[in-house]
Amino acid sequence: MKHSADDENEVHDVARFQDAARNVVTPVLRLPADTALAVVNAFAEIVRNAKRSRVATTPDRDGVVRSQTFEEGDVYMVEAPFDGFFADRYLMDFYDVEQRGICSRMHLHTGLRLVRMMTGPDTQIRVSSLSPFEVTDVPGVTPFLPRTFQDTLPDTPEDVTRTRHNLVVPPCSFVDMQIPRGVSHQFNAVGPHAVIDSVHPEESIETFRERMSGYRMTAQTVFLAEDLPPADTCVNLPT
Repeated sequence: MKHSADDENEVHDVARFQDAARNVVTPVLRLPADTALAVVNAFAEIVRNAKRSRVATTPDRDGVVRSQTFEEGDVYMVEAPFDGFFADRYLMDFYDVEQRGICSRMHLHTGLRLVRMMTGPDTQIRVSSLSPFEVTDVPGVTPFLPRTFQDTLPDTPEDVTRTRHNLVVPPCSFVDMQIPRGVSHQFNAVGPHAVIDSVHPEESIETFRERMSGYRMTAQTVFLAEDLPPADTCVNLPT
């Protein structure tokens, strides 16, 4: 999947890229505003504490640095893989794209992911892909259906046009997304209260397969754009 496993900014040709499958989105629940805020803040505080921790910011005996940074937000490897258990789990404290002024890039991973997106009050997450989303809808169980819309991927070469499919995680909600290996996705939080709980079931397998030298978010990532686009390419959400 990667040309150079340890390249932290490897970019593939967006004009020729085709998704290997589709992302599957499952709305899980809606919460009262005060409950949602308490849950999101509790997860975010774990990530923030890790940034201040000498242990979490220092390689352990397996070379794992638990506190890391990705362009979507700060991350903490709350559960690391070990011999006989090749999955790991990350928490991500999202950046607010309006506050930062830039959006994250469309990208893909060399291994599959399961992410649970959680939002608090006055916060939405715009999820994007180059393929349409499949949304789980079980009557009587699925609590809501997220809004979807299409636009044009902004960060492409001058002669390239790609349709971007978008889905909006509303405030005070939990939404899961199953991301198959090699499928494009892009997360941007619009608002201050958003976290992700992300399980990576192939992490150590990827390390051996891709011949990576360590466990890093960027080591398993392939980008589909050179630069981070401006905030106005991801903050505008339909009402």
